[in-house]
Amino acid sequence: MAVPRSRISKSKKRSRSAHSALKPKGVSTCSNCQKTKRPHTICPYCGFYAKRAVISQKSAE
Repeated sequence: MAVPRSRISKSKKRSRSAHSALKPKGVSTCSNCQKTKRPHTICPYCGFYAKRAVISQKSAE
């Protein structure tokens, strides 16, 4: 059975895992409805992307 050659200190272990932290997601505003959305995606509220209507939203009935 495999065993480690030497003990790994807390600082060595923590410095290795320092790069595993979650990074905040990018957020931008829609140029049509001014709501927040993910960058480089179609706006889920109005269906616009780069000032063009890409998908049509259902009207409220």
